[in-house]
Amino acid sequence: MNTDLFGHPVTNGKPPIGLGRRDHLTFRGNVAIGRHGWLRLTPAYSLHLVRELLRQSGPDEFVLEPFSGTGTTPLACASLGIRCHAVDINPFLVWLGNLKLTRFDDGVARAVRAAAARIADKARDPDAGAWKPDLHQIEKWWDAPTLHTLATLCDGVRNPSRERTAGVSDLLAVAFCRVMIQSANVSFGHQSMSFKKRDEDAGLVEETPARAAARLADAFVSAANEVADSLGVEPPAADGRVFLGDSRDLPSVLIDGGARYTAVITSPPYPNRMSYIRELRPYMYWLGYLSDGRAAGELDWKAIGGTWGCATSLLNTWTPNGHGEIPFRHFDRIVRDIGKGHALLGRYVHKYFEDIKAHIVGLKQVLAPGARCHYIVGNSKFYDTMLPVEGIYAALFEDAGFVDVRVETIRKRTSKKELYEFVVHAHTGKGGKKKPARAEVVTRNGH
Repeated sequence: MNTDLFGHPVTNGKPPIGLGRRDHLTFRGNVAIGRHGWLRLTPAYSLHLVRELLRQSGPDEFVLEPFSGTGTTPLACASLGIRCHAVDINPFLVWLGNLKLTRFDDGVARAVRAAAARIADKARDPDAGAWKPDLHQIEKWWDAPTLHTLATLCDGVRNPSRERTAGVSDLLAVAFCRVMIQSANVSFGHQSMSFKKRDEDAGLVEETPARAAARLADAFVSAANEVADSLGVEPPAADGRVFLGDSRDLPSVLIDGGARYTAVITSPPYPNRMSYIRELRPYMYWLGYLSDGRAAGELDWKAIGGTWGCATSLLNTWTPNGHGEIPFRHFDRIVRDIGKGHALLGRYVHKYFEDIKAHIVGLKQVLAPGARCHYIVGNSKFYDTMLPVEGIYAALFEDAGFVDVRVETIRKRTSKKELYEFVVHAHTGKGGKKKPARAEVVTRNGH
């Protein structure tokens, strides 16, 4: 009997009827597992899925993750003793990924706990004049007492009163980020972050500034202790590194001494207009990676699939680069149909796949013969037009000369019946000029 990636039966090339959400294959499956659960960020995807894809890997494997995000793939590899390099265009995510990959001794955990206690003591009497980031309408995020306490905590993290062991300030910054987002007036009820309604907390006892300060100080100590405890859970056993760079030009970022990667495990941004910069703004402003809205929009424009702030206006003037069509039947018609509803969305989809095409062409130059690629992607729907993302990825891999391309459906993404998540598998072949095979699609009826 044929089975899918997770051992479930597949009949006639199709997964079982009733394929569900499988929430353990999302970021929700990571939150209780050591460093993977440090921060709740929407770019995260499933540690369990990465482990399944690594199940047949040995110690000689050299994995590449070209869209590192929160560092799920490199940390999963390092914990299993497998080398991994990763790339991300966002400096905050590069910092977070490399911090997760750092090996710490027992003394660091003790130092984190001690420093957190000192910072919390200071925050119980917050400094209203402490530095606060220039986040647009910051009062929508936090009320005044909460903001003053957060600013005092942040100052304690950034400006230590005594010398600290290497890495301690970074780990305290993770604890601060946890308290900062947990105390914000935001909700994670959906895939993206949104502000809570004003009456959502109605009926709660009103806090005085002193109570708010004490509560946040206690929360910071608790978060720091959890970060310290996590250092001993599945620690890295192999070297890993996240590089700052553009995945549309991997050779210029990665090639060093002729190294070639034997596998790729990644989940690139989905073409659904969800801006990761928008989701990451509070972390990036507080930690100094952003200072104004223009910088946020410009960084989102550099990222694949970004449309936040000025990236939207830049998209309005974007035109195809003329370096070849997207090799998927009816792609131009799909773009036109989406553009009928909103011209900007048609350009968005076209640019997204031009960027992915450039990425895949460069990808092959850094891979070893026979390297395996696994891309976790989700389809999208714009108005009444389905965007078969998985099929377009498969066509791009074939066009770039990859072989044995196939698509596997792994889970239902939302309550919308059309939206699924897939793994697009491909490999580079063993050398020579083997003709690419037609992509095999393992999927549900009608998808």
